[in-house]
This record gives sequence, C-alpha cells and structure tokens, in this order.
Amino acid sequence: MTTTAILLSGGVDSLVAAHLLKRQGRAVVGIHFFTGFETQQAPLGSPAAADAPSDGPLAAARRARVLSDQLEIPVEVLDCRQAFKSEVVAYFTRTYAQGKTPNPCLTCNPKIKFGLAFEFARTLGAQKLATGHYARTMRDRLGLAKLLQGNDREKDQSYFLARLTQEQLLGAVFPLGAMAKKATVHMARENGLAPLNPGESQDICFSHKGRYGEFLERQPGFQAKSGPIKDVRGNIIGRHPGLHRFTIGQRRGINCPAGEPYYVIGIDARSNCLTVGFKKDTMTDTCRVEKINWIRTKPDRQRRVWARLRYRHAGAPAHLSPDADDRATLRFLEPQSAVTPGQGAVFYDGDEVLGGGWIV
Repeated sequence: MTTTAILLSGGVDSLVAAHLLKRQGRAVVGIHFFTGFETQQAPLGSPAAADAPSDGPLAAARRARVLSDQLEIPVEVLDCRQAFKSEVVAYFTRTYAQGKTPNPCLTCNPKIKFGLAFEFARTLGAQKLATGHYARTMRDRLGLAKLLQGNDREKDQSYFLARLTQEQLLGAVFPLGAMAKKATVHMARENGLAPLNPGESQDICFSHKGRYGEFLERQPGFQAKSGPIKDVRGNIIGRHPGLHRFTIGQRRGINCPAGEPYYVIGIDARSNCLTVGFKKDTMTDTCRVEKINWIRTKPDRQRRVWARLRYRHAGAPAHLSPDADDRATLRFLEPQSAVTPGQGAVFYDGDEVLGGGWIV
C-alpha cells in the first residue's frame, strides 16, 4: 500500500486533510515540523502547552503527541530551524534590504514543505506528501502534473504553490482541493478534531502579529536607516524611518501632509529614498517578471492570461510575452495598482496555473 505523509501544523486544515486521507483507506504518517518561530499553539493546560518553550524541540514533540492521539496515526517531528532561517528568513531579510517586498510562502513551499519535508517523508517510507492547501492537481495526457485552483475561490491557495516543480507536484496530494472552508470547519467539529492553533495561518508565519518591521530590525546585520521622502517631481517632502517599513502602494505611515493621501510608488535602496505620489500615480499597465517557474511547458508565443500580482489580488487579464530565458513581460488590459517588485506574479489559464515568477 502506498504511504502518504501529511504535514501537520496543528491547524484545522491539516487535521481535516489527514482525516480525509484516513477515510480513503490510505496508510498515513504525520509530520509536524517546527521552524523555531512558533507561538504557543496548544490550548492552555493541555500536555503540549506545559513547561516548554513554544518554539523548541520539547514543545514540538508534545504537540506531535497531541496530534497523534487525535488522529490515531504516527506523527514524527522534523526540526527545520536551520533550513528555515537560511532559505526563508534570510531571503525575506535580503529582499527587504534590496528595497523589494518578498513573499516567503512562495519560497517556503518548494524549499521547505515540498523540499526538505518531502525528503524526510521519503525516509519514513512515504511516496506522497499531503498538505492542507486549498488547491488541486491532475495529470494531462502526457502524464505531466497540472496545478489547479481550489474549488473554494475565497480560500484558493494555488498562488502559493506556483513555484513547485513537476516532481514535487506529481508527489503532492491536496485533500481539501474540492472542499469549501466552511465544510472543513464543520467536518472538524463533527469528528472531534480540535486544532492546536485556532486562528487562520498567517502569510508571514514567523513575524507574529504582522510586526515585520520590528522582526527585520532584530535580524543580524540588518540596519534601519532614515532617509528622504520625495514626491514625483523630486521635491523632498519628509523623512522615512527605514525603507523596510514600506511597500509599493502603501498609504499608512508616510506622514506627509497634502491635499489628498500619499501612496508609496517607488523604493530606491541605493539612494535610500522613498518616492510617493497620489492614487493615480500607483497605476501601471506593464511589468517585467523574472525567474519564472513554468508548471508544464513554457508558451512559445504571446498569450492571454489571468495574472495575480499578490495573494489577495483578484487578478487581471493581461498579455504574457515570454522571453528567450525565464523572463516575461505582462501587459495588462487595464492599468493595475501597486505592482510591487519582489512579489510573485502567477499566471492562469482558466483555473490552471501556468507558472509564476518574481516581479522586477
């Protein structure tokens, strides 16, 4: 029988995903990996919460036992602290230092979850790796994996998986791909599955309460440096506390009086300068994308796509023109706001993910 490993964060999604795998009659083993940035996840008074730092091996082992008891499957612990720091946190810090806005999930999924954790799963005898992502896969006539949106469009997480390789996708299992989030929560209640962390997972899981500016300032070698704020005409109109606290399209924190609100439209790390303008100045009809991962095949000519420029972006119709290398140009049918260097651009044909790269 094929063994399927399931990544268990302790949230409701991964718990229900594991439950569904068991109900399908699969041989299932859980993997609870910890990064060193966990908050206290288990309910107070539970065995997993007692007398242990929430981000250490002992706490992870206790959380794994709670998960194992709930699901009645073996759950192994994987220490990802070193790899997570070098692959995800270092990338996050480096990208902000370059004046760009990173997306750590687009890096974590191929390198940690479907990279390091999948390798660990194979040592446990697993041939497949499941997660609680709301996405789907299927094979085409040639046996290649297709990555598809989850049926619940409000919760769809295919965007975050756009940099997975063919090998990774062929081994991936997404039990929640056809489900709605409400149905997942209902199934958990019906089957007595109690998540260790009741809230929704965060895009930046290692920067608690969204205080990524403070997180960056604690990283070794990272220096916050004040600099000028200029308007679109080049006039200095204020000072910023550090470029890492801003992203393209941001309105909050500029603190420069004007007749209408200012928005960030440019970040120049070399000159340490923040450029701001009004809402109309945030719009653009073209962007360049690099280091594209094509899920199946690279288009050999310009084609019409639906492009998402960040996870919460609804997407927009665009013409995609691939270059000879792993770059492409997106030309939007209507100008888009806050097109942000460093963020992921993911291309869709209907509900299929064609690929994704980094906005430059």
